[in-house]
Amino acid sequence: MKVTLTIDKQIIHVERHTPIIDAAKKLGIFIPTLCYHEALKPYGACRICMVEVIENKRSKLVTSCNYPAKNGLEVFTASDRVKRTREMVVELLLARCPNVPVIRQLANEMEIKAARFKKKDDQRCILCGLCVRACEEIVGVSAIGFVNRGIEREVNTPFGIESHVCIGCGTCTYICPTGCIEMVVKADAPGCRYLNMGDLALDTCPNSYQCEACKIEDQFFGEMKRVIEDVRSIT
Repeated sequence: MKVTLTIDKQIIHVERHTPIIDAAKKLGIFIPTLCYHEALKPYGACRICMVEVIENKRSKLVTSCNYPAKNGLEVFTASDRVKRTREMVVELLLARCPNVPVIRQLANEMEIKAARFKKKDDQRCILCGLCVRACEEIVGVSAIGFVNRGIEREVNTPFGIESHVCIGCGTCTYICPTGCIEMVVKADAPGCRYLNMGDLALDTCPNSYQCEACKIEDQFFGEMKRVIEDVRSIT
């Protein structure tokens, strides 16, 4: 079922429940984001993709990655209210991760010279959740996840110990926008790698690196192909 809405005063017809960010993309309107990826379920964590919507004559800010298109909806992707909100979020990220290139780039695009907030210890993880969701939704093993709350929140394995379900596929490091999860070559085993997450190292392969005969890898790539085909069928 098609619905009709306006985005930045442009009329568009899309399937009902299409996320606003996807509808805007069809119009060539760019909405910045850090935690959104077409292969994953929308999460709405980073708040960079905030837009202003007018519904039933009331205005509110919503995350465009998981807010569905509706009949008669008016969307503004760059109103003053939206810009102020995005700038606040980027300043908070600058205070947490002042040297992360993707954050610096967003700050430069928004002409933010410095954050108004007190800088904390320099971190690289922005808690976007892309690695956690990719491990769960694409790889299907949930080797990592969020632990703790508030300022202590971080990505880690259960109980902070080496994961026995991690298959070392490297999906988390490829999807990470800041590079805080790395694939590191083993010094004592040329051609072999392990995942480095801060103080935690995850060994990579339960099958002695025999990839050609690995049922786990075959299953992973089969699922990956299905996910990619689903994404392509949507676009």
